[in-house]
This record gives sequence, structure tokens and C-alpha cells, in this order.
Amino acid sequence: MQSKFEIIPTGTATAILPWGDKKAKPITIIGTKKIRDSIETGSLQQAINTRSAPGVSDLVINPDVHQGYGAPIGCVLVSPTHICPGPVGVDIKCSMSLIQFDLPEDFINEKRIRRELITAITERIPTGVGTGQRSVKKSRRISTELAVQAVVEGASVSVCQKIGIPVHWAQRCEDPSHRSHDGTIEGLKKRLDFLRHEVFENLDEKLDQLGSYGGGNHFGECEVIKLAGLEKDRKTAKVFGLKDSAVAFFSHCGSRGFGNILATNQFKLFQHSFTKHRIPFPANDRHLVYAPLGSSEADDYLDDMALAANFATVNHLLINALVLEAFQEVVPGVQGELVYLISHNIARKEMLGNREVWVHRKGATRAYPAHHPALSNTPFFKFGHPVLLPGDPISGSVVMVADAGAEKSCFSVNHGAGRQIGRRAAFRELDQLRVDNLFKENDILTNCRKYPRDEAPEAYKDFSEVVKSVEQAGLAHTIARLKARFVIKDSTGADD
Repeated sequence: MQSKFEIIPTGTATAILPWGDKKAKPITIIGTKKIRDSIETGSLQQAINTRSAPGVSDLVINPDVHQGYGAPIGCVLVSPTHICPGPVGVDIKCSMSLIQFDLPEDFINEKRIRRELITAITERIPTGVGTGQRSVKKSRRISTELAVQAVVEGASVSVCQKIGIPVHWAQRCEDPSHRSHDGTIEGLKKRLDFLRHEVFENLDEKLDQLGSYGGGNHFGECEVIKLAGLEKDRKTAKVFGLKDSAVAFFSHCGSRGFGNILATNQFKLFQHSFTKHRIPFPANDRHLVYAPLGSSEADDYLDDMALAANFATVNHLLINALVLEAFQEVVPGVQGELVYLISHNIARKEMLGNREVWVHRKGATRAYPAHHPALSNTPFFKFGHPVLLPGDPISGSVVMVADAGAEKSCFSVNHGAGRQIGRRAAFRELDQLRVDNLFKENDILTNCRKYPRDEAPEAYKDFSEVVKSVEQAGLAHTIARLKARFVIKDSTGADD
């Protein structure tokens, strides 16, 4: 069936997918031949459907691409004129963060220590669908008033101080704070007040989920850092703050139920407007709605996206503060510093070439190389910023840095390995005993009695081939590898 799509190679790990008439700019595909051959027909069709929406100037498919709702997961959409909720998704600003401790690798070799750390973390940070702070006994209680301030201001000095987050960690966030469509905090205050009192009866309940992972593919993972061997890469690692053989903790989560309810509501509002005004859905797909920039629909969406993004930022920082607290309970005196926080489900106003555009990333991560103007006045201007890519616990994960070639992908890379087996198929096809034994054989502990089969390493693509695709395409290269020692995961169900 895939043969109906003409994928034309342009390099060892790049290709184009023509669509429409000959004048239409083709879709860019990042991936080795092995990756390209594995892309399912449905993902390619979704990419073409998404590219056909009004105002879209560029679309990129990353090597982790797989089917989503409307737009495929693992894509980058660029528009100078429109905002599109589909190529952002419902888990707004789902992100990765990495904290590093002043602990050597040897310290966590002992299983007893790792078990104590797992207990200390799970006593502070809840996992699972719909769970919030009050479901675990040592969580950091956040009042509704403070939570409201957090989603309006993001990681401001005041918010960090009140919650107990090191203030300087905000400087290690890709975007510590997001503003309304008019660039103000006041705009977000007004929008949130309207949503809390006029639209949703239970929005305050979602604020209670600050400091939690959720379910699905979200996780916390204790790592050992292994630096790349090249001297130039070690210099970059030093700028990032990475140390060879140090213990670190990797987190994957987003805006939880708060972001989900805002995003889902926006999809309904857009769809209602399309139906009311008899606007056809692109490719007859209700998830591919859009709005012209400057319209009331676009403004409201941008405000809701900013509120959810601020929630996600503070959620990550609070999780990292609680992880540090847990480590300090087990290892008194240990210190930890945030390496970086980077997102992969969001739309941002950026400059591409000499043009101001909105870059939508759905399961895609921003990748600015050295001397990119957007990195001016940051510690990363001369080197590029950290790019955090999760693989799976067995294959490991990587920290990368963008190369000049990232321009061809609209300064973006994939957000991880990407699924190769759907959740239902994974439950049908994968053997539970084999999954659990794989962790035992690799001496990786988990908090799960049975590791969820739909999140098993075999459910995901070959991470080494995914990384090879990024490097051979000239988008980025590896600075450090992360080796998992234990995993915090929810086994009850997915909410991603």
C-alpha cells in the first residue's frame, strides 16, 4: 500500500514526499532508508493531509513519526499566517528535563539504594491517570491561589520562591514563561479567570496535578551519564554542565489534565466554528482545524496554549525539586542542578530565514545550533543548546546538540524513538514475562510490579537507527549517552 507514495531520497538520511501539483513545496522526510521503509502508510497520508491545510508553508516528518490524531506525531508544521491546534496536540508542552547530581555512578550500583530512591520519589511524585498532589503523602502541597499564579506567570522568581524551586533553574528552561497573544501577563489573568468561572466547573481540580507525571509514555528515569569521546564534544558537555559517570534523573511529562482539558475544548470550539460557517475540514479530518492569526479564535487558542505551557514548565521544575528532595533523604547533602528543560508539543513564533512564522512541533524538539540569533544572551550561544532525546530504558537515551544542517528541518529534531507498535497491539503481541525479564537481565529496577507492555522497549522503534538518522542528516550529533538504572512509571493506563 505504501507504494502509492513517491518518497524521493535526497541524501543518506533525507528525502522528500511530493504532494499536490508540481508547484507545491514537497514534504521533507528525515530518516535512513531503513526508517523511511518502515513509515506506515497512514502516517504519510496524515502528513499530506496536514500539509494541505491553508497557510502551511513547510512540513517536516522526523524519524520517530507515527500516526496521531489528524497530524502525525513526529512532525513540524510552519505557517506565517495561521495557527493549527492539530500539530500541537492535547498534551501541550509535553517536555523532557534532566537534573544531574554530584554523585558517582558507583553509588547507585547497589539495588538497596535504588529501591530506597524509588520509594522516596514515589512518596513525593504521583503517577497515573487523573492523580494529583494529594494522592501521595510527601508531595509539596500547592494552594489553588499559587497554582493560578504559576499558570499565569510560569517560572517567575515569585512562583519559584513560593513553591520551593531554585530560582536559577528557570534560566535552564527553553521558555521559562509564556505570555498571552498580546504579550502580557494581564491577558492570561483575564483569560484564566474567564475559563475558571464561565467555562469549566472542574478546572481548579486539574491545577492540583502540579508535581505529577501522569500515565502513558510519561516517566522518571535515573541515569548514568556517559560523555562522548571527542574533545570538542567534551567542551560542549562542560557548557551544558554534564559530567562523565555522574548520576542524573530524566523526566518526561507535560501539562497533564489541565492542558488536556484546555486543548480538547479548543478543538471543539474550532470544529463548531467550521461547522457553523460551513468551512470544509482539510482532507475531511476534524482534527486539522486552523484559524488565521489575529482572529479571535487564534487569540483564544494562543492564550490557552500559553496557560497550559506555563503549567507544564512549573510541573517539570517542581518534579525536579521533589526528585532532589528524595535523593537528599536517601543521601544527605547531595546536590543537583537542572541541565535543561525542552519541549516537544507546542507552537512558537520564530524566525526562519528573514520571515516571522509560527513553527508547530508535535512530537518534535527545537534544535538551534551554535550562533543562532535566538540563543543570544544565553550560555549556549557559542555551542547550541542541549537537545534531550529519550530512547527506551534498554537502549538508553542521548543528549545532543544541533548542527548547522538543522536548518533543513526548520531547526527541529525528533522527540524520541517513536512507536512502532500501537498500544492495543502491544498488549496482544508482547509477552509480559519477556518484558519483565529484559529489565532484570539489564539490572534496571522499576516501581511497577509488572512493566506495562504498551510501554515496553519493543513497542518503540530502533533508537540507534533513529539517532543515526538525525546524525547522518546533519541535524545534530550526540554529546552524551544516558544509561538507565531505574524507572518510575505508571502501569494502570495511558493518558498521553
